[in-house]
Amino acid sequence: MVQEGFRLLDRRLREVGESQDPVADICALGAAYRCNALEHRHLYGVMFGGASLGGFSLTTQDRQHGRYTLNVLVRAVERGMELGRLDASDEYLVAHQLWVALHGLVTLELGDYLIEPYGADVCFEAQMTGLLVSVGADRDTVTAALRRRCGGTES
Repeated sequence: MVQEGFRLLDRRLREVGESQDPVADICALGAAYRCNALEHRHLYGVMFGGASLGGFSLTTQDRQHGRYTLNVLVRAVERGMELGRLDASDEYLVAHQLWVALHGLVTLELGDYLIEPYGADVCFEAQMTGLLVSVGADRDTVTAALRRRCGGTES
C-alpha cells in the first residue's frame, strides 16, 4: 500500500510537467501534492505512518521508498535557481522545506483542523507564498501563479 501511494503521488506530480516558469511549476506541484493527499487520504495516512492500523508500522525501507517523488520538485527548484527566479542555494534543502511545510498543512487539512477564516486554501496560499518569497521568488509572481493554478480552490 505504501508503494502504491507513492506511485500515485509520483504520477500526479509528473502530470504537472515543466513550463517556462519554474515558480509557477512549484506552485502547481504544491497544489498537486495537496490534491493527491485529499483524493487518497487513507493511502496518505499509511504512506506517512500517521495511521496506526492494527499494529501496522512503517519500516525504514517503507519510509525511504517514496523519496523519489521529491525529484520533480527538486528539479523545478533547481530550474528556478538556474534562471535567477530563486536565490541560488541548496535545491534539495529548499525542496525539503516545501515538502515539510505542505505535509504539515495537508495533515492538518485532512484532520479538519483548518477552519475559516484560516481554512486550507488561505493557509496553502500563505504557506506557498511565504516559502517561495523567502527563497527569492517575486511575491506578485507567486500570487499570480497560485491564483492561476489553483483557481481559488482545488480541494
